Formats: sequence, C-alpha cells, structure tokens
Amino acid sequence: MNRPKFIIAAVLGFLLLILVLDSGYIVNETEQVIITMFGKPIGKPIVEPGIHFKLPFFHKANFFDKRFLAWDGSPNQIPTKDKRFIWVDSYARWRITDPLLFFQRLRDERGAQSRLDDILDGETRNAIANHDLVEIIRTSNREMEVSDLMEYEAESEVDFEIEFGREKITRLIIESASQRMAELGIELLDVRLKRINYVDEVQQKIFERMITERKRIADKFRSEGQGEASKILGDKERDLQQIESEAYRLSQEIMGKGDAEATQIYAQAYNQNQSSREFYQFLKTMETYKTTLSEKDWLILSTKGDFFKFLQKPTGR
Repeated sequence: MNRPKFIIAAVLGFLLLILVLDSGYIVNETEQVIITMFGKPIGKPIVEPGIHFKLPFFHKANFFDKRFLAWDGSPNQIPTKDKRFIWVDSYARWRITDPLLFFQRLRDERGAQSRLDDILDGETRNAIANHDLVEIIRTSNREMEVSDLMEYEAESEVDFEIEFGREKITRLIIESASQRMAELGIELLDVRLKRINYVDEVQQKIFERMITERKRIADKFRSEGQGEASKILGDKERDLQQIESEAYRLSQEIMGKGDAEATQIYAQAYNQNQSSREFYQFLKTMETYKTTLSEKDWLILSTKGDFFKFLQKPTGR
C-alpha cells in the first residue's frame, strides 16, 4: 500500500524537478536571450543578467553573445583601378545590437558569418576596384625617411598625390557595409585590410624589376667608387711629384751651399801663402786628371800648358 504511493510520489517529484529545471535559465553578463515557441520569437529580448524563467517544454531560450565578434575573410584576387591584380585579405569586428532582428534574419552566428562574407567581401572588392594601388597601400602624403640607397630608387619613381589613402578607404567600406548590416541587427565596428600582395604573375615581374633596380644602383655605386679611386690615385701622383720636386730642390740648395762653402774654404786656403796656393793647384789638377783621363786615353798637349806641367819630371833637383 505504501510502496505504490512512494513510487507515485517519486515520479511526481522527478517530473516537478524537470519542470523547475526546464523553466529556469541563467543569463550571463556576456549573453542575451531570445525566447521562442515552436521556432517563433516571443516577447522582448532578455539582456539583463541573472536567473529567469520560461514555460517549460514549450519555450526555448536562444543565447547570443554580447561581446565583440570576429570575422576573418578569405583572401580574394581583386583588380585595382589602375589594373593591378592583388590578393586582399581582410578582417572585421562586429557585435549583435538587436538580438530579435538578428534571430529573425540570420537565426545564429553561423548564418551571420555567411552573410558577412557576402557583404564585407563585396564592399571590399568595390572599394579596391575604385582606387589605385598606391591609394590602398599608403595612408597619407607624409614624406618618408629614406636611406641613401632608397634615394636612388626614389629618383626613378613617379610622385603620387594621395587623395584617399588606406585609412579612408577602410572607412568607406565600413560606411557602406554598416547600412546593410544594420538591417540584420548587427553593428559593424571596424574593418581592416590585413594583407595586400601581388598575384604570382605580377609578383614575378615586380621581383625582376627590383633585381634590375638593385643592379642599377650597384653599378652606380661602382662607377662612383671607381671615379673616387681615380681621383685618389691622381691626388697621390700629384702629391708624390710635388714631394719629389721639393726634395730635389732642397737637395740642390744643400749641394749648392756645400759647394759654395767648399769653394770659400779653398779660396781662403789658396790666399794664405804661395805653398798653399801651389798645393791647392796641385790637388785640383790631380782631381781633373782622375776624372778626365783613363788608361786608354791619348792626349796631345802643349808642353807650355798648365795642364801638362805636373806631368813633367821636375828639373834642377
């Protein structure tokens, strides 16, 4: 008798527990909830955190994130206005601002990601196609600080005046896409061009052009180096000739001074007495014999000449 009552009470308690658990749900600070009945939304979105209740079994709580969400697009090959084919990889940040509208249009975040692919990829493609490549790469007309090597490259580049720039182009993408995303209950926070690169065919041509440019710069440096080397060698030869000329002049001056002093000494010795004069005359004549005569020389001299007198045998002694 008591056993059937206990079983019935246990079953009723279990059912009551299921009802209580299914009727209550917890909303975190980072979540917002839409209550649906048979797939249709009921009431207003629940955005306040805490414990909330719903009709068990019939109502379903659909949770959506309040935080900023990420969208990462796939790289796309896009032509620019100046017919440059590039790969563009972009990303964006968005959030759900109207969960009810979001649920009605997209159901969940997976559907939102698919819809964002269509909107953001399309707007990015339009923005890229309406601007030149330099507008997409650069942000402003700020003068870049370049090294001496880059200055040679800058000489061959054409100056471009940036009208929009990369930052303004991304703003245009945000403005155009935000209008379409607002109809989905989504706020677009930011869009960025993560990576821009040339397609393989164009990239190969760019690399070849860079190699050619580097070779041109290297040849210019070599030419300037050879010119500087020639100038240094010329300066060296000029300085060497100047030094040799100055040394020769100084040596001649020293030799002249020495000869003058020797002549002065000889003159003083010659003027002292007759014996000194004869001895000086004898020495100078001997020096002349030594420098002018050799064993194979033949001379025809007069016996009365001064040059021959010291070759004669002395007489009267």
